[in-house]
Amino acid sequence: MRLTHLDCRTFRCLAACSFAPGRELTVIRGDNAQGKTTLLEAIHLAATTKSHRTNSDQELAQYGSDQFHVSLAAERADRDVTIECHWWRGIKRFKVNGLAQTRLSDILGRVNVVSFSPEDIGLVQGAATVRRRFLDMELSQVDPRYLQALQRYRQALRQRNEVLRMPTPDPELLPAWDAQLAEHGTQIMTARAEYIGQLSGLSGEAYDRIARDEALSLMYQPDVPAADGLLELLTRQQPSDIKRRLTQRGPHRDDLELLIAERPARIHASQGQQKSAALAIKLAELELVRARVGEYPVLLLDEVLAELDERRSRRLFEAIGKGVQCIATTTEQEHRSGRFGAIYTGFRIVRGHLEEEHAS
Repeated sequence: MRLTHLDCRTFRCLAACSFAPGRELTVIRGDNAQGKTTLLEAIHLAATTKSHRTNSDQELAQYGSDQFHVSLAAERADRDVTIECHWWRGIKRFKVNGLAQTRLSDILGRVNVVSFSPEDIGLVQGAATVRRRFLDMELSQVDPRYLQALQRYRQALRQRNEVLRMPTPDPELLPAWDAQLAEHGTQIMTARAEYIGQLSGLSGEAYDRIARDEALSLMYQPDVPAADGLLELLTRQQPSDIKRRLTQRGPHRDDLELLIAERPARIHASQGQQKSAALAIKLAELELVRARVGEYPVLLLDEVLAELDERRSRRLFEAIGKGVQCIATTTEQEHRSGRFGAIYTGFRIVRGHLEEEHAS
C-alpha cells in the first residue's frame, strides 16, 4: 500500500499543496510551525476521517476560510483508491473513488495508516482514554466487526446513561440496555485481548531492535474481571449506577499496561525508553495490519528523531520492514543525514510551501 498523491486546499497553514511522496522513505524537513505536522495530519484525516490533533473540524480550516478540501490517492495490491474530504461551514463530506460515502465503515480501511507523533508518548504515561482510543482506531481500521460492535456499544452506553440521568431513573428500563452492552462489550473485550496478545510479542521484538534494552511487554487490563460476565456485573452495578447516574463498569473503562523489565513503564522507564516503547508498538502495528489485510500500511512518523540518539534513530529506520512506505518529519536541516540509515526522497517546507529537495 502506497500513498501516491495528496492535495490540500485551505487546510490549516498549508498553501495550496500538492505532495507526491517517494515509494519508500520520504523525509520532510522544516522548522517548527511551518506545516510538517499539518501535512501528516491531512493524510491521517483522509484515511481515518479524523484529525489526531483536534476534535474540532473548524480548527482545520485555514484562518479566514469557511472550508477545506483534502484529496488522497493511493495504490493497493488489488486496486487504486482515492479519498476526498470536503468540509464547508460545519458539514464534512467524504467520497471514495468519486462516490459519496455516509458510513464510517465504508471509509475506514480503504487506506491503512499507522501514525506516530510526539503525543503518542501518552501510550506509556498518559490516561487510559489515550490507550483505549489507540486500540479502537487500530482495530477499527482492520476489523469491520469490531467497528460495528464498538459503534453499537457506544450507542447503548449513551442510551443507558440517559436513563440513569433521568430525574427519577426507572430500573426497569436498564435490563434492555444491559443486554446490548453485554453482547457488544463482550465482542470488544475478546477482540482487544487477542489483539494485545499479538501486539505484545511483536512490540517486544521491535523494542529489542530499536533499544536493545530490557524486554518490553503489553498487558491487557479489562475492567470486567475474567471470572465475571459483563451482563452479571452490570446487573449488580445497577443500584450504584443509579446513585451515581453513570455506567461505571465495562470495556469503556479498559486499560493497557506497558511493562519494561516487568515493571510499569509509566513509572520506571526513562523518557528515551518510553519513546522507544511507543515506537515499538507502532512498528508492531505494521506487522499486524499486514497480517490482517495482506499488505503494509503507510507509516507516518512526526518528529521521530527528537530524544533519540543517532544510534537508536538508525536502528529505528533499519527496523522498519522492507517495502513499507514511510513519511517522516524532522527539524534537522542536514541533507541526507546518516540518522535515517537509508537513501530517501527529501522535501522542505517553509510557511506552508512544500518543495522537493535535490541531492547536491
